Amino acid sequence: MKKYGFLLLLLLPLLFVAHRAYAWGFFGHRLLNRLAVYTLPPGMIGFYKANIEYLTVNATRPDSRRTVVPGEAPKHFLDVDRYGDSAEYKLPRKYADAVARYGEDSLLRHGIVPWNVVSMKNQLTAAFKAKDTDRILSLSADLGHYVADACVPLHTTRNYNGQMTGQRGIHGLWESRLPELLSSDYDLFSGKAEYLERPSDAIWAAVIRSHAAVDSVLRFEKELTAQYQEDQKFGYEQRGSQTVRTYSRDFSKAYHSRLNGQVERQMRYAAALIGDFWFTCWVDGGSPDLTQMTRQPSETEKQRLDREARETAVAPKISAPGHDE
Repeated sequence: MKKYGFLLLLLLPLLFVAHRAYAWGFFGHRLLNRLAVYTLPPGMIGFYKANIEYLTVNATRPDSRRTVVPGEAPKHFLDVDRYGDSAEYKLPRKYADAVARYGEDSLLRHGIVPWNVVSMKNQLTAAFKAKDTDRILSLSADLGHYVADACVPLHTTRNYNGQMTGQRGIHGLWESRLPELLSSDYDLFSGKAEYLERPSDAIWAAVIRSHAAVDSVLRFEKELTAQYQEDQKFGYEQRGSQTVRTYSRDFSKAYHSRLNGQVERQMRYAAALIGDFWFTCWVDGGSPDLTQMTRQPSETEKQRLDREARETAVAPKISAPGHDE
């Protein structure tokens, strides 16, 4: 039986946020970090629940940095199909080995999300060892974002927005439109976080799983489009003070039905994997007693976040390789 009441309580703070086009969207990333908190064991959940709003709000911070901070964009994706057949099984698991084989410029051009997740995992582990509340919270929020990105099929292909197959816009349809419309009916509870014996293998397994879904994501949309007139496929909705063109509810629901629960499964998988990574970092960091640490971010951290938000809001956009739509 689905726990609709509890899920609705989780969704309510997120239902009225603005639409975003990146990754799981503004709504999806925040929901996934929020859900991951409830997978954590007793030694962690008190600390993380006390900071659930921080982890929710800052889940989208990496996307805010994406077009203004050099080197940020490649951390969100990996164009597996740039590297040949079955590349997801053959690419080096260690970043240094990948650099030696392909060169860092090439890697950054085609995305580094699994290697970045491993780097972030090591940083969060170090933060737990240092019992650094600010670093734990900041890195947890960011790590949750990147883990979730690896669980998105369109983050594993150079045809990330259907731009190569006449399906431009599918990125936002799969990752944002469907969760925003339908996630209140999803079963997103995945049990308790589990320790990852091989974190690198775990994030690569996520990439492999995501890339295996690319064909169906693209094919089902193309098949469905052939059955809809343009004015049936798209419509207009009010978002705040703006009227925006978007995929119609009928088309979105039909596409969701064709996918047979794929988005729901990937969201549940992503929430669980975020929790697994947080838990693994805590264990590898010596399982510190979080009740003996400062429970809230410091004033310095709050000021840093405010400053970062102001700076990214006014910073000029930079040319970033890869998934720029």
